[in-house]
Amino acid sequence: MTAFPAIPRPLVLLGAGGHALVLLALAVAAGHSIKGVCDPRLVAGGAQRWHGLPVLGDDSAAEAESPAAVGLINGIGQLPGGTARKQLFERMCLRGFQFPALVHPAAWIAPGVELGEGAQIMAGAIIQPGSRIGANSIVNTRAGIDHDCTVGADVHIAPGATLCGGVTIGNGAFIGAGAILTHGATVGCDAFVHAGATLVSHLPSGQMLSGPASRTTTQRTT
Repeated sequence: MTAFPAIPRPLVLLGAGGHALVLLALAVAAGHSIKGVCDPRLVAGGAQRWHGLPVLGDDSAAEAESPAAVGLINGIGQLPGGTARKQLFERMCLRGFQFPALVHPAAWIAPGVELGEGAQIMAGAIIQPGSRIGANSIVNTRAGIDHDCTVGADVHIAPGATLCGGVTIGNGAFIGAGAILTHGATVGCDAFVHAGATLVSHLPSGQMLSGPASRTTTQRTT
């Protein structure tokens, strides 16, 4: 497995939802130092601590941090068609912040696999040789990515999804839980493969594949 050592400076977690909670556990297991969490809902509720972390403030508190002193964790979850996670990542990158790639110790990643900035690889995930994961993308719990797959930026591979060899996923796509993409399948940008669906060929950009073992695509309205 490729080694991904903890970066020397502490990290600030952005967001305090379910995805952020999973990332907190990942970061701690990987040996990262977490300075605190920023979330406007916590501030509005008067919270001072969240799962043992100090609440540093809202988004403005994160922006007031020094990019030279801290790294960031994008704790905003990804939903089909959602843009909040991407917008946060891009805004903070423009301010000079870095998002280290995060890999759970219980994931297996082959040597030579390329991880983009801010990629998040959850427990039990497997990424085989020759594969590339784009910036700000999520490979969630127990997802499997076989050899020579290319996953674009801002993609979510949901828990238990399987990408067979040579699969290509466009930027912003969402692959639902338990979905199967057979060898050489391609998914266009911002497309959505429903949970449990099987894709055997090509799903065009902006379209949705629904139903187990279905070849049917529908135009998304979001």
